[in-house]
Amino acid sequence: MLVEAATRIHFSDDAIIVAEKASGLLSVPGRGPDRQDCLSVRVQTQFADALIVHRLDMETSGLMLFARGIDSQRVLSRAFETREVSKRYVAVVAGVMDEDEGSVNLPLICDWPNRPRQMVDHELGKPSLTRYRVLARDTALHTTRVSLMPVTGRSHQLRVHMAARQHPMLGDSLYAPPGVQALSPRLLLHATELRFAHPVSGETLAFNSEAPF
Repeated sequence: MLVEAATRIHFSDDAIIVAEKASGLLSVPGRGPDRQDCLSVRVQTQFADALIVHRLDMETSGLMLFARGIDSQRVLSRAFETREVSKRYVAVVAGVMDEDEGSVNLPLICDWPNRPRQMVDHELGKPSLTRYRVLARDTALHTTRVSLMPVTGRSHQLRVHMAARQHPMLGDSLYAPPGVQALSPRLLLHATELRFAHPVSGETLAFNSEAPF
């Protein structure tokens, strides 16, 4: 998928950059010359010292945090590892969810024969926890708009957890049945909020991005 939109920089200083990733754009370069366009390369054209500290799925849009220099990268990477970074996403899922809020606690592991798919595995999977809160229900379209707060950061965690609860995300090419995939030309998942401590000053920073759907 070719992504033409210009990269939006929400914030930058001597230690960090907060940028917005478009749906369909890789976070980092992939394999092959046709998969080199990505958010990290685009950011590095403006900030040569920008370093990756986390990733979003190609289909997911929203906020990504970059470090400027190895020292900031080390501090921010550690903050992600120790779950000191608060992340919130907005998604539209199939079906009308009953509960106003709750959590999904299902262990995940890579489905190797079908990678990059992930799957629930109660014996070998890594602990994975997602908290959710319903934002709106559309009984006519039979969908729910939901806020998702991942406590852990497993690959495809939000997508797998919602699908496991029988509420796959609209436009999800990996985990939704064909009828739900067809309801949107893109995955309806957006990284809408990041909250973390600045790696130098320690000040708590919060950034928001409205979902484009």
